[in-house]
Amino acid sequence: MKNLIGALVIIALYSSCKSNNQTTRLPILGQREPVTKTVDGKTVTDTVYSTIPDFKFVNQYADTITGKSLDGKIYVADFFFTTCPSICPVMHRNMLNVYKEFKNDDNFRIISHSIDPKYDTVAVLKKYADKLGISGNTWWLLNGTKEQTYGIAKNYLVSVQEKNPQGEYIHDGYFILVDKQKRLRGTYDGTDPAQVTKLIADIKTLKEEPDMASAK
Repeated sequence: MKNLIGALVIIALYSSCKSNNQTTRLPILGQREPVTKTVDGKTVTDTVYSTIPDFKFVNQYADTITGKSLDGKIYVADFFFTTCPSICPVMHRNMLNVYKEFKNDDNFRIISHSIDPKYDTVAVLKKYADKLGISGNTWWLLNGTKEQTYGIAKNYLVSVQEKNPQGEYIHDGYFILVDKQKRLRGTYDGTDPAQVTKLIADIKTLKEEPDMASAK
C-alpha cells in the first residue's frame, strides 16, 4: 500500500508549486480525468479529480454525519478500532496534536472511521473519546456498516481488512488530508510524529490556498 501511495504522489506531478501570488499549493492526489468542454465558443480542457463520495455514519454523540456535514471544511480522516493493541493508540496520541492545534477552528474536522463497527458502538466510541480527552465537534469517531466503512476506505486510498486467520484486524496507519472540494491533498504516517508535524503545517498551507479561503 505504501508503494501505491508513493505512486499516486508521483502521478500528482508536483509536490508543491507557486501560484502567481507565491502561495504554496499542495498536490492533489488520486485519479484525474481530462474533460473537454466549450466555453464562449472555445474548446477548453479541464482536469477533474476524484473526490470522496457522499456517506452516512453515526458519531460518538449518536449524531448522523454525512458528506454534507463536511461541506466547506478541511478535514483529516483515518481508520482505527478501539481495541487495537498496536498502532491505533500511537496514531491517536499523535492526532491529539492536530486536534489541539485546530479545535477552535469551525472550518476544520477530524473523522476517525471504526473498522470494527459491531464492537465499536456509539457508547464505546463515546467512552473512547472521553478517554482521549476530546469533546465538541472537532473530532468525530464514526460507526457505520462494514460495507460502508470498508467501501469508503478505498476512496481514501487506505487498505483495511476484516479479521485475518489470526483473528486480527489490519489497516493502514495513514492520516488523509482532504480539502473543501473533498479531494485528497496529502497522506501522512500517523505513527510518525515528524509526519504529523508536517500534516499540521500542510493544513495551515491548505487553508491559505485561494480556493480554500473562498470555498464555503
